Amino acid sequence: MADRREVRVSDNDREAAVARLLAAVDEGRLSLDEYNDRMSRAYTSVTFGDLDNLFLDLPSAPAVSPTVTATQTRTTAVATAALPRWLKVVWIAWVAKVALNLVIWVLLSFTEGELLYFWPMWVIIPPGLALLAVSYAVTASRRSVRS
Repeated sequence: MADRREVRVSDNDREAAVARLLAAVDEGRLSLDEYNDRMSRAYTSVTFGDLDNLFLDLPSAPAVSPTVTATQTRTTAVATAALPRWLKVVWIAWVAKVALNLVIWVLLSFTEGELLYFWPMWVIIPPGLALLAVSYAVTASRRSVRS
């Protein structure tokens, strides 16, 4: 059997590593620059050895503050892990599109000196509702598979 360090990692393993790195930032063990660097290395890692190298100078388990319960930690992990990465990317692209269209509308309204017809609603609402429906369907199907 292959050494654990040579075994290929899954997307869930990469996500768990990034969550552990974020916990290190919350504890003050990593700066944001270090976190960004290690996060990008985590997402490009291929084996467990690659992931293990990210934590060589960090304690083996993140310290849990007394106010955070195991249920709160598990709920946060489930909420962020409920959507697959591709769907998170689509949401980010949608938010960027919304922001760009709103900025254009505000600038046009400002140059005209009055509020113009709110045309961005046609760019925001229909795709947003479709994306919400897809996200709900993916989350529901993942829950039914896990049950």
